[in-house]
Amino acid sequence: MSFGYTVLGFGSGISEVSYGAIEATGGTETEVGIYKYHTFNSSDDFIVTATGTDSNTLQYLVIAGGGGSHWRGAGGAGGYRTGEASASVQTYSIVIGAGGRGMRAASPYVDSANGYTSSGFGLSNTGGGRATNNGAGASGGSGGGASASAAGGAATAGQGNAGGSCNSSSYGAGGGGAGGAGESPTSHAEANADGGAGLAWLDGTYRAGGGGGSGAVYPYSYGGTGGGGRGGGNTDGGAGGTNTGSGGGGSGNSPNSGAWGGSGVVIVRYQIAAA
Repeated sequence: MSFGYTVLGFGSGISEVSYGAIEATGGTETEVGIYKYHTFNSSDDFIVTATGTDSNTLQYLVIAGGGGSHWRGAGGAGGYRTGEASASVQTYSIVIGAGGRGMRAASPYVDSANGYTSSGFGLSNTGGGRATNNGAGASGGSGGGASASAAGGAATAGQGNAGGSCNSSSYGAGGGGAGGAGESPTSHAEANADGGAGLAWLDGTYRAGGGGGSGAVYPYSYGGTGGGGRGGGNTDGGAGGTNTGSGGGGSGNSPNSGAWGGSGVVIVRYQIAAA
């Protein structure tokens, strides 16, 4: 792929100067300014057919699936990591992790689940931690929020933050996000616990926010900045955003159901024209 621009030569001649960019296919391809993006919302291959002569750097973002929520406690965000590498002519396998299911209260009862692994470019990121029935948040890329008097789930080093903790069975904590820990409520007045914030990558979009906790008494709770699912108060929790890796928002008390975490995403960017 050759992206050209013209410059005036000496005398009356005009010469064409081309920019030697990486040539690649895979995912949803978009061009923004001097960059090309490949967004993978489902598993696929990123195929480099030619390396760049002027710029040969791949920049990438890998996010795993977010964790599902339970009564009151929220799911944590999927593991979030970035990197860059020199491109080579080869096929890069991209795997997108699904979001973890939320607890289903109706018969038959189904428990919540952690998010699933996303991988690419040598990274394998851990799915977000779920909120559990026994109160403690599960560990994950970012940890799940506690759903009763217990500790939040631990995060995977370099991939996220811990879920919030709780000191009561009447409200739940926020799930951890890529940009911060989930909120830990200490009273009914703080029962609307926020999920941890997400992070903005090079494209400016926030992703991988923790889900919002939910109080059994207070009717509203909010997810984190990164699009984590909103806590349901006395209703079902809100799902994490699709292809954001965000955690599901906590539900109110029984018989409400939890919410699914958002599926993961992998994005690749490289330069296609001179700055």
